[in-house]
Amino acid sequence: MTASPTPFASLRADLVWGFDFEGHDARAVAEAVLDPSHRTGAPPLRWLHLNLANQGSRRWIEAQAAIPEGVRELLLSSDRHQQALIEEGTLACVLHDYEVDFGTDETSRIGPLSIVVGAGFVITARHHPLRSAETIRRRIGSGARPADEAEALDLVVSAVLEVAERRALALTAAVHTAEDSLLSNDWEREQQGLTASRREVVQLNRQVSGLRSVLGRLEKDPDLGEMLLAVVEKLSQRAISLQGDVSAVQADLRLLREEIDLEMTRRTNRNLYVLSILSALLLPATLVTGFFGMNTGGMPWNASPHGTLLAGFAALGSAASIYVWLRRRGFLSNR
Repeated sequence: MTASPTPFASLRADLVWGFDFEGHDARAVAEAVLDPSHRTGAPPLRWLHLNLANQGSRRWIEAQAAIPEGVRELLLSSDRHQQALIEEGTLACVLHDYEVDFGTDETSRIGPLSIVVGAGFVITARHHPLRSAETIRRRIGSGARPADEAEALDLVVSAVLEVAERRALALTAAVHTAEDSLLSNDWEREQQGLTASRREVVQLNRQVSGLRSVLGRLEKDPDLGEMLLAVVEKLSQRAISLQGDVSAVQADLRLLREEIDLEMTRRTNRNLYVLSILSALLLPATLVTGFFGMNTGGMPWNASPHGTLLAGFAALGSAASIYVWLRRRGFLSNR
């Protein structure tokens, strides 16, 4: 059942930013309005970026007759996995992006970005500030002017891919640094960083593979218009390329982790080998000193003034005999 439109005066969405695009002009707007009767001049394209954490935004979405019911449900749903649908010519999808905290460039947390592309309007919405939204706003400030819904979709998905590509490049650089440290035998300080990189690359791979799946499903959707189809096909190819890069980083990281584990095993075995040799050499000497330490009568060299020296030679001789035996048996060969 389609909700009836509600006058703007009774509902106010938490509008993060909004623009009207017409030709080479981009005019900032302060009102979240989709109904052309409330829009002066009704420009060809209106882009609204909403804060879904605000209840006013949710009530505003529920009241918009221009948004099909299924699309509204997708926007307001608590299920935030990456998905897409097309209803009554309106495209809606949920993509994942990196969240941004106050005073930071971006965090390692992933949050959902909801996108709605309809006739003459684009809505992007989020619960927490996202890096891609800042990228879009910066591009618009630098002169980006989407002429229609297809170019707007290209701009928003490209921003998401750009953030993911930057993270992939950072992970690649981290892996290369760790490889150089391993070659210079200075891999101990890289272990903690590799653990964090491994966790991040798994998260990034999950994000990119989900994005690729969403774009792939849209390519096969017969309800997708030709203009949007061309954009989705281009973005899908870019997502496939990015997933290949992320998979390559993940494979390199796995091999590097295996090399470090192998080096740790070698070092542990070498230390155990040294301890075993020392134990074998000291065991006979310990036996001799233990024997002479017994408080019993008739102990050899008990009355001799050189008894301690003779007992010491006996201990050294027993250790030396074990050393010769180990060497002949090959236990002291270079490892």
